[in-house]
Amino acid sequence: MVAVPLGQALTAEPVIIELKTSFTLTLFHQAIARQSMSDQVYIAAPRKPGKAGLRAIRKNKMLCRRLGLGMITVRMKDKRVDVHCEPGEFKPRKMKKRKQQLLSEFESRHGDPNLGGMVSETQMTSYRQGALRCAKVLHDEGACKASYVAKMAGFDKARNAMADNHYGWFEKVDRGVYGLTPAGAQAIEDNAALVASMMEG
Repeated sequence: MVAVPLGQALTAEPVIIELKTSFTLTLFHQAIARQSMSDQVYIAAPRKPGKAGLRAIRKNKMLCRRLGLGMITVRMKDKRVDVHCEPGEFKPRKMKKRKQQLLSEFESRHGDPNLGGMVSETQMTSYRQGALRCAKVLHDEGACKASYVAKMAGFDKARNAMADNHYGWFEKVDRGVYGLTPAGAQAIEDNAALVASMMEG
């Protein structure tokens, strides 16, 4: 669908609306191609009911804004038309807190032990590496105070890591004193090369 102001067919910027029965990748491709003809390009599709529809609107709206497209939905039961975003250049907002968290994670991680395609449960995060260093200290020296483990492991979250015990590697044997579980000993064995490299560094 193409529209122009009355009497300005040869001079006005045309408004182009790509219509489909749902928001698909093909629809986005077609709309992007139309941007070579006009800056005023919209995509339009029927609005799905319920929470699934709201989620679809939110995700597609984000993508439209990134691509400089406008987005329109039509509620079929009463023909209501909603314009969720207008065409225009996208200016992303930088999330400084998330950026800092990402940089901190990168800085504190030792090497890059993750392989492509690893699921989140097995990814070697900096927190997991820190917990492994704590486990290594306990493996070598037996049950220790949390403050000593933190110092020797170079991990300031050692006390919380051992108390929370997300991986099942630690056990509390006294006030502020932690030991290593069989699962912790197995983790040291399974990650022997990485642990040795971390403790040397």
